[in-house]
Amino acid sequence: MCTQLVVFDRAKLGGYSAPKNHILMWEHPIIPTTCLCGFVNAAIAAPLPFNYLLILRMEIIRLALIEDNPVVRESLETYFSAHPAIEIQLVAGSVEAFFDAVDKKVHKPNIDILLLDIGLPGMTGIEGIHYLRQKFPDMDIAMLTTFEDDDKIFKSLCSGACSYISKRTPLATIQDALFTIHRGGSFMSPSIARKVVQHFMPKAPKADDLLSPRQKQIVDGLVEGLSYKLIADKLDISIDTVRDHIKRIYRTLEVNSKMEIVKKVLDGDI
Repeated sequence: MCTQLVVFDRAKLGGYSAPKNHILMWEHPIIPTTCLCGFVNAAIAAPLPFNYLLILRMEIIRLALIEDNPVVRESLETYFSAHPAIEIQLVAGSVEAFFDAVDKKVHKPNIDILLLDIGLPGMTGIEGIHYLRQKFPDMDIAMLTTFEDDDKIFKSLCSGACSYISKRTPLATIQDALFTIHRGGSFMSPSIARKVVQHFMPKAPKADDLLSPRQKQIVDGLVEGLSYKLIADKLDISIDTVRDHIKRIYRTLEVNSKMEIVKKVLDGDI
């Protein structure tokens, strides 16, 4: 957890009462560095005078949820609200219900991260991203969904989502993702990240792209069941030219018979 060290003169604090996101620590002239491990991102080398207090101010994530499944919604809300550094600002079952709840509040809620489902009643999560970003331009949107198909992944990211998380992801990992996002990063479930990487990988050319127009005509003749002579007559070329093209086709497609060529065509490889 990322925290910030704040040191105060105890004599000037009076009856200081720490707010929710502060933790009072050690009133001792020497602060053991080992006590800070895992709590702060800095080490204290010099001792503090006895009349000083050390206060750790925690990172706070203001979170909103849009999820139509009441069981999933309650599970997410219960789990995240138990974390001292996460404050649930708003929970809704649809994009429309989210905006209704925002409009009913006296003050516009401050939201750092929105976990957004895709398959929602009314407006889908992907459709809602545009309007959500208009209303909350500084809010990070992370998709939390069962959909893992390429179309929805890229539509979400292109619409403005910064992260894409599968609902199969453990709650603890989703929670870690929230902190990653809040610190300026992005998070994708491994299966989603793999799809994104594969999308940008160089594509192997299809066999059909490796054949010349004349060779494609000869392949069509083979699929029709024509003999070499009938193919030659149909294309007005010599039978020797047909044989020469057939040899080249075999090498290009790495096959050894006409039947293998026909199979590739039927399988959609050509």
